[in-house]
Amino acid sequence: MGKKLYVGNLSFQTTDSTLMDAFSQFGTVESARVVTDRDSGRSKGFGFVEMSSDQEAEKAIQEMDGADFDGRNIKVNEARPMAPRDNRGGGGRGGRGGRDGGGRGRY
Repeated sequence: MGKKLYVGNLSFQTTDSTLMDAFSQFGTVESARVVTDRDSGRSKGFGFVEMSSDQEAEKAIQEMDGADFDGRNIKVNEARPMAPRDNRGGGGRGGRGGRDGGGRGRY
């Protein structure tokens, strides 16, 4: 089982493929993804790389943390598990219908 790495302080020009290329010198990269804003498609300045082994991941952390990549000193460490999200639904009006959200509209 590989290890997922968090890569922060990325240049906004960094792509999935340039991220993969940079980390492939330390071993097999299972996946590399720059996180983008869902509305604009613009990079959020961080991403994730999954290495095929823990040893390769440790080597990548040692070599890449603080290194200059695309003109930025990047931060690399082991990714933390994603925190559970509060899944309340959505809509912003409390699901009550009506224009004012107060339930006085027609049902």
